[in-house]
Amino acid sequence: MYVLHGTKKLLDRIKEPITTSVLAPTTALGNWYATALFWKPQLVLFVNERTLLPVLMPLASATTTAKRFPSQLATVLTAHGVDSAFIGREVAAMAEVGFAKTANRSVVGIMNEFSFLAETCREYPESSDLIILSMRLADTPCSPIKYNCPARLLKDVVEYQVV
Repeated sequence: MYVLHGTKKLLDRIKEPITTSVLAPTTALGNWYATALFWKPQLVLFVNERTLLPVLMPLASATTTAKRFPSQLATVLTAHGVDSAFIGREVAAMAEVGFAKTANRSVVGIMNEFSFLAETCREYPESSDLIILSMRLADTPCSPIKYNCPARLLKDVVEYQVV
């Protein structure tokens, strides 16, 4: 179980009931934040609350976004070299999802920064691949994690879970 904290523009498209009580996540990575990017084609940018790991995926069909997200996350985690057993546990724990409004302004700020950087990066031909673009964004130093990058923090979290 995890909570997907969405921006208003994304929650309006997903059309799921919003919860007011946020439960503790049962996933190792914790809760996720998401926003819609109105590019052509439209995308969703997910940012992990714990590691600030970014994951991009197509928005269409918006109502199935939460169901499709664990699969896209598994692909991104595999690209980061994460152990398949960890990925399997994480995806299994993501079977249930709750929806809430954004609550952490720091994560929303990082999400806005990633949106800006993704817009800039998509000028390059290899950036049409959402996995490559997600990987490129994950190497961005972020001040909320003491100028570490999400890719390195992800490795720390995964190693801690394996031990």
